[in-house]
Amino acid sequence: MTTESRDFYFDSTDGLRLYCAIYAAHEPGGLPVLCLPGVTRNSRDFATLAARLSAKHEVLAPDLRGRGRSAWDPEPAHYTPATYIQDVVTLLQRRGHGRVILIGTSLGALMGMLMGAMRPDLIAGLVLNEGAPEFDPAGLRRIAAYAGKLPPVSSWTEAAAQAKSIYEGALPGLSDADWLKYARQGYRESANGIPVPDLDPKISEAFKGFTGTPPDFWPLFAKITGIPMLVFRGALSDLISAATVARMAQEKPDMVLVTVANRGHAPLLNEPECLTAIDEFLAAHGRDAPDGAVPT
Repeated sequence: MTTESRDFYFDSTDGLRLYCAIYAAHEPGGLPVLCLPGVTRNSRDFATLAARLSAKHEVLAPDLRGRGRSAWDPEPAHYTPATYIQDVVTLLQRRGHGRVILIGTSLGALMGMLMGAMRPDLIAGLVLNEGAPEFDPAGLRRIAAYAGKLPPVSSWTEAAAQAKSIYEGALPGLSDADWLKYARQGYRESANGIPVPDLDPKISEAFKGFTGTPPDFWPLFAKITGIPMLVFRGALSDLISAATVARMAQEKPDMVLVTVANRGHAPLLNEPECLTAIDEFLAAHGRDAPDGAVPT
């Protein structure tokens, strides 16, 4: 049984060539799973999880525009959640899918909440990895400080060290091999063999308007009704507070909340408590009749 992905390219509504890794389901009857990455990350973050979930579900792991194998946008003002969501809707249409389980990390989780509120017809369940209706300004400032702004490195050893310097506070205990793997997920080799972040540096322009007061997504969160929800919060998170997820649970009593020990922003989703919770969530909400023919 293969767990390898295959490449799927599609065109956005404004003409960009976009990429998605597709992991074919090995058993019929499961809803597709859509995995959406964080602001500086890409589809490779989900490779291990996707291979696991593809036993019963087709898994779609797109590179958002400006990341990975997707084209960079000549107009940086398009690097917004609204545009990314339109791209995702186009992807689902191209794949012939009506409803999916959405697993989103950080920006991907915010996209999930927006889709749950605005396109509930597409969402059969939401897994929010460090996503919430309210963000701590300190965490947003930290992300804005490095997104698209990292100094150059000259080797994969330096790339791994750079990743460690940025994320070690959120991911304590990783080995040197783990940091090298994490770097290879977030960097690519340039034409001369030097690792570079696998994104358009101009994605940083999305933070230009940040004044220190995060947007309030609580009204949007209130509009998400009838959609099962699983939320992961890193116990060390500087972006999502314990008070915020407590309020989320109060507003959505059926929400499942898992606090991931020894993790900040954001858990890798390979932690045992995350895998167990995702397995249980998909067993409860991810089985359905096939939702349409899938193009090749």
